[in-house]
Amino acid sequence: MKLKLCITLFFISLSLWSQNQTDTIRPKVGLVLSGGGAKGLAHIGALKMIEESGVKIDYIAGTSMGAIIGGLYASGYNAKQLDSIFNKTNFTKLIRDDLPREAKTFYEREESEKYAFSFPFDNFNLTIPTGISKGQNIYNLLAQLTQHVKTNDFSQLKTPFFCIATNIETGQEVVLDQGNLAQAISASGAIPTLFRPVEINGQLLTDGGVVNNYPIEKLKLKKMDYIIGVDVQDSLFPREKLKSGLDIMTQVNNFRTIKAMKTKRQKTDVYIRPDIRNFTVLSFDEGETIINNGLIAAIEKYPELEKLAELQNLPKVKKKPIKIIDSVYIDGIEISGNKTFPRNYIRGKLKIETNQKIAYDDLNNGLNNLSATGNFNRVTYYINRQNLVVEVEESQNKTFLKLAAHYDNLYKSGLLVNLTRKSLIQTNDVMSLDLILGDNIRYNFEYFIDKGKYWSIGIKSRFNQFEDNVDFDFVQQNSDVGDFNVNQIRLDVNDFTNQFFIETYLFKDFKFGLGLEQKDINATTETIDNDLTNTDRETVIQDSNLLSTYGYLNFDSLDNKFFPTRGVYFSGNFHLYFNDLNNSGISEFSIAKGRVGYVTTPWKKITTRFSSELGFRIGQEEVSSLNFFLGGYGNKTINNFRPFYGYDLFSISADSYIKGMIEVDYNFYTQNHLILSANYANVEDDILSNGEWFSSPEFSGYAIGYGCKTIFGPIDVKYSYSPETGEGHWHFSLGYWF
Repeated sequence: MKLKLCITLFFISLSLWSQNQTDTIRPKVGLVLSGGGAKGLAHIGALKMIEESGVKIDYIAGTSMGAIIGGLYASGYNAKQLDSIFNKTNFTKLIRDDLPREAKTFYEREESEKYAFSFPFDNFNLTIPTGISKGQNIYNLLAQLTQHVKTNDFSQLKTPFFCIATNIETGQEVVLDQGNLAQAISASGAIPTLFRPVEINGQLLTDGGVVNNYPIEKLKLKKMDYIIGVDVQDSLFPREKLKSGLDIMTQVNNFRTIKAMKTKRQKTDVYIRPDIRNFTVLSFDEGETIINNGLIAAIEKYPELEKLAELQNLPKVKKKPIKIIDSVYIDGIEISGNKTFPRNYIRGKLKIETNQKIAYDDLNNGLNNLSATGNFNRVTYYINRQNLVVEVEESQNKTFLKLAAHYDNLYKSGLLVNLTRKSLIQTNDVMSLDLILGDNIRYNFEYFIDKGKYWSIGIKSRFNQFEDNVDFDFVQQNSDVGDFNVNQIRLDVNDFTNQFFIETYLFKDFKFGLGLEQKDINATTETIDNDLTNTDRETVIQDSNLLSTYGYLNFDSLDNKFFPTRGVYFSGNFHLYFNDLNNSGISEFSIAKGRVGYVTTPWKKITTRFSSELGFRIGQEEVSSLNFFLGGYGNKTINNFRPFYGYDLFSISADSYIKGMIEVDYNFYTQNHLILSANYANVEDDILSNGEWFSSPEFSGYAIGYGCKTIFGPIDVKYSYSPETGEGHWHFSLGYWF
């Protein structure tokens, strides 16, 4: 019995010794992934073949996009999952910090939909932002994808990992191998000028490719026996391709990386070089082709990968997919980094309740709400024992210079120069002054104290002017100017409006406001002269200086103002006019108007938009300048001017109207749209009392147009036609509306 026991223990010991020897002898394989922006998507294709070969990766090192893909792979995702994740990702929105419209307040939406460029302007010193994008959307995505990671030590990930960043102050290489994984790989991928630097542990970090775009030496220090490398760095370009300053700068930077790769490549045992010659760091729209090129390059090295797998002598194990977490339970919220803005302000913007499970969509919306204020350079977070820890980096910029340009058929050309000052008197206030130079000089001033769900307070002042040729018959219908033997007159309209208002949010996307308004409207012409003693040869068509109280309701869930694909909107406005400072004895009268619309995308790339409008006057006072004027397209509408296809500006007018419109938008290529429109209206005095609002439409118009979204704003070119007049009109609108 004792003999049998000794024999059994001997064989068990022999087996354990043999297994230990196998682990000792098995070669360790490291994987290094270079930076390259969009070209780095080729890493995914290469990883597919590495998995297929059976090679076990013992350590991963990456830089820039290599860090992002390598970090996610090290956290547990397999190559197929990464392919699916990146194919579903809208990189344009990620890179441009295109925050969802629903994350912004009504005021923030108006700001983002009016200005093309914004520059810090503190102390009247114009500076360029440290990066086009804050990287907020990228961080939100990476934070969700790495939420399953429960360690701060990257060597304890499913595959040990580290990445490279650059200290922007010292130019030194920084190895990131612990901390917040999402933050680390964001820092490694913060391409200079495109993304703002990321602060980690007091160090201001940018793209690791600046100092070490292929960190093979650092990986070898991890006692790796063999190195697989995937290189997506640029080669040198011939002079024919060096056509811009950016091309020259890229070429100069490539001198260093190409020189360094001469020795780095010799240290690489399996060197995979995808064909990335026809792509740039921003070729994300060609991601599928880039991934496939990585796969092709790895297939060429498949025999070498198989030999490496044989040396490891391990059974093939299919890497199981990681379940992407779509919600998280939050017990409490901790906030750090805030010095100027109180905790209640930040909590109010986050709109996240505690002691319950929160969907990541809601969490990301809360983070975007904070980012959309423009008061923070960066908002990061992590979950610590079911506590949401939010770290904010407050922006030191309080003053901004903003620019935009626009052209339309009414206002003609205009250059918008804006000065915005935040925290002018209170922490949560903003002052904005627009000066519009061009064919029609205008200005807009606003001071707004944002109190969120409580009553916010604001004042507005606006001067608006334009000139246009108008049929004289039309002028006679809307004034008592008299009879002259002319067909058209040149009408000059000036509008000076001042408002005080308070508003609050009834619930998300729904605001309610009350206010007082003073409106001075003056319409004149020099074409005719009904006063021979008038030395200025200027005839007054309308001159009113009205006082009113008003209220409004707005609901807006559209995903885009100019080319929406989904959502509902409603706006209602009521003015009670009780005095005219230029004319005594005015009778009280009211004007009510409302718009409602619904947008849906029933088929891919095809969106339908339905809308209806109604406006009417209550009371007998004749103030023709506040009639409803229909016609034209493309201008920032004021007062009661409304666009209407098929008719030129100032073609139709009355004190009440009803209008309906149907549009079909075919988004045939990225930001390019083909739009078919049809609108119908009844326009008549007292339309509600005489029943004409319910009859068949008296006016109709149809339009076909092309629209696209650019960094300067939307561009619209339309041709419209009305069967009633048999006339066609071209409409142009270039740039943001203001």
